Amino acid sequence: MQTLKKYLCGKKVLFITTKNIDYIRNIQEIRILKNESASVDIIYSGKKSYIERIIEIWWKLLFLNKNYDVIFIGFAPQLLAPFFPKFKKQKIIIDFFISVYDTLVNDRKNFSDRSLISRFFHSIDSYVIKKADIVVTDTKADAEYFIEEFNGNSNKFKTIYLEADKAIYYPREQRKRQDLMNKYVVLYFGSVLPLQGVDVVLDAIKLLKNEKDIFFQVIGPISKKYSKPVQDNVEYIDWLEQKELAEYIANADLCLAGHFNGEIDKAKRTIPGKAYIYAAMHKKMILGENRANHEINLGENNSYVKLGSVNSLIREIISCKELNTKKII
Repeated sequence: MQTLKKYLCGKKVLFITTKNIDYIRNIQEIRILKNESASVDIIYSGKKSYIERIIEIWWKLLFLNKNYDVIFIGFAPQLLAPFFPKFKKQKIIIDFFISVYDTLVNDRKNFSDRSLISRFFHSIDSYVIKKADIVVTDTKADAEYFIEEFNGNSNKFKTIYLEADKAIYYPREQRKRQDLMNKYVVLYFGSVLPLQGVDVVLDAIKLLKNEKDIFFQVIGPISKKYSKPVQDNVEYIDWLEQKELAEYIANADLCLAGHFNGEIDKAKRTIPGKAYIYAAMHKKMILGENRANHEINLGENNSYVKLGSVNSLIREIISCKELNTKKII
């Protein structure tokens, strides 16, 4: 953080993001910029279509003629790579929150790692890392991977951990629904990306169908490719506003954070965003056993399970329930 302060103090900053402006990482970084710099201008788009957002942002950048000291690209600097030559007089800070190559080739496996398109993705990632003066990552484990994979200069890399929006996510009294008063409520929410390991969570729920004192709440768009167990002790909710989500979290006894996928390497290098939310609300959670999840303190009484192991997750859920029962007694 001290290095960023040195770059930002007394400087005119332009913040650019291709993500929606209320995205948690954007909010966090804009707050840092406003606290540390002389002034901050923001370029973003409110268009719903991602392609339309990119076109609008590129259009704004084409006619950008105001002078800045620092360009801070808050999301997907790869998409703004054609403009890096335009910023040659400014210091460039990028949030390398995602690698295009790592996400589309290693994580989602949309392309073979031997294909021409994967090589192109790799070259774009390498290019923006090389041209940036500071590369911000969300974990040290991710930074180490990017340095090795893209031959990055380790001195450029700085880690800024995610933060929950504490205006929404804060500790509050548990107020369960009447039908859940005598249940041990286990909550999972997410955008259901492959590395999150929702299949591990669903398999665990299926095998715990006879545990009638445990009730699962799964919040997120579960696609048809996953086998959703339909049983008495689980309910599915496709989507909730953040404030309503916070209430559900507050009323849970145990929260599943993850990541739980045991095959995607990225799951070992990242701290799930939901973990910051659970921590802000002082909720007990189960995390995947990876080095990233141990980089910072996410709570004193959290549990860790082997990645990709349904049985490990089941054992920990039951253990947490039994421990909770003993406390009540």
